[in-house]
Amino acid sequence: MTPISRLSLLIILSIISAGISAEPLHLPVTRRENSTPRDIHYYAAAADRTRAKFGFPVSSTRKRGSANVQFFIQGDDASYFGTIMIGTPPQPMNVILDTGSSDLWVVSSTCTRACGRVPTFNSASSSTFQTSTSSAAGRNGGTTIQYGSGTVAGTIAQDTVHMGSFSVTSQTFLLATSTSTGLVQNPVSGIMGLAFQSIASTESTPFWQALVNAQSLSTPEMGVWLARAGNQSSSDNADVPGGIFTLGGVNTTLFSGDIKFTNTAGTPSFWLLNLDSLTAQSQTITLNASNQLAAIDTGTTLIGGPSDAVQEFYANIPGSGPVLGQEGFFSFPCSTTINATLTFNGTTWPIDPTDMNVGPVQTGSTSCLGGIFDLTLGSDIPVGTGNPSWVVGDVFLKNVYTVFRGTPSSSGTSNGTPAIGFAQLSSAAGGSGTVSSSGSSSALTTTSAATSTPSSSGATSPLSSSPLRCP
Repeated sequence: MTPISRLSLLIILSIISAGISAEPLHLPVTRRENSTPRDIHYYAAAADRTRAKFGFPVSSTRKRGSANVQFFIQGDDASYFGTIMIGTPPQPMNVILDTGSSDLWVVSSTCTRACGRVPTFNSASSSTFQTSTSSAAGRNGGTTIQYGSGTVAGTIAQDTVHMGSFSVTSQTFLLATSTSTGLVQNPVSGIMGLAFQSIASTESTPFWQALVNAQSLSTPEMGVWLARAGNQSSSDNADVPGGIFTLGGVNTTLFSGDIKFTNTAGTPSFWLLNLDSLTAQSQTITLNASNQLAAIDTGTTLIGGPSDAVQEFYANIPGSGPVLGQEGFFSFPCSTTINATLTFNGTTWPIDPTDMNVGPVQTGSTSCLGGIFDLTLGSDIPVGTGNPSWVVGDVFLKNVYTVFRGTPSSSGTSNGTPAIGFAQLSSAAGGSGTVSSSGSSSALTTTSAATSTPSSSGATSPLSSSPLRCP
């Protein structure tokens, strides 16, 4: 099937699933299989991207290297991107959907530095484009967004932004005229942050939150199912099914039972939860009040945690040990099965052993890399500052159906507490459960590995959509 016909099929399926009423918009996620096999160097770079993203120092090994740290551009199971439309007439832009940031930015057609051969937005061609008077705008209306050691700079602007048939007029975004090398790569043009306004460098209300505030969504929710990619390589870069992103509700074919919601911790910034406990081979890992805060991040591949807890975790895995030359990573015999769980708000969620084993340390090795790494590298984490000790990424999220629930706000004040919910995957989504009976949504099939059952201890009607993809 040609790329055009495949794209058309996905759009048709999305239209059918959305129907003609104010129902959630179900956007197919596509993953790009890369021809280059992933190894320790790939995951070390991904870990440093996560450290930089959340304000932790990167490893000294990477500091000594000659390669630039590249953000958000790699990952068969990492960065997902989808098509939005900006301007009048609309110009399509592929943007990474990231619950670990809050700004929307795209590369300008006038970009002058490290812009690469990416699709760009031509502001002169939009009749609704205008520069912003935001207080975040510095001299000449510009600002800079910092991504660890990477930056993107440009002009703060406003224009109409569409996702499917949901739209926000005068959405504030950064029109980038300069980026760090490798920050984006064709066919991606920028990033759409799905976290909260408080951490937005542009000080703007994120697109999803603007829809919630305007009561444009049937329910103020974003549902995420991530399918497994496996660790195989391909002779060519190829698009394969990667999951479903739902805006304005959930996809009930993808989970069974109830969604277990927990209110977010602290003032809304990142999507944060308190991690009750962590186990390795049925042994509970010591956590205290200073290292329980966890960011739930669709843009992170692995799970990162504080040094002491990660070291204790691997102390329970026979034959495991630090990977020489790669700070924060641990290996174990490939024949060993790691049984791990995370507990949020009294409900324990198992992680499939296939996700805890991310592959051989190097080609032909009998030692494999663990799916949990040392995020903090021994740095002190200030208590009460909202800085997460844990970043929970796809290694965990592939085992659950995840729902991010917002709350309407007026004058910057939230009317309630946001929440994050997890549910057991249905058999259609690769889980062991049955399909939830409430609501309606599109059916699909997948070849994802099975997961275990969790245990408890205590703007407008969308008529069409664009597919999401993962580079």
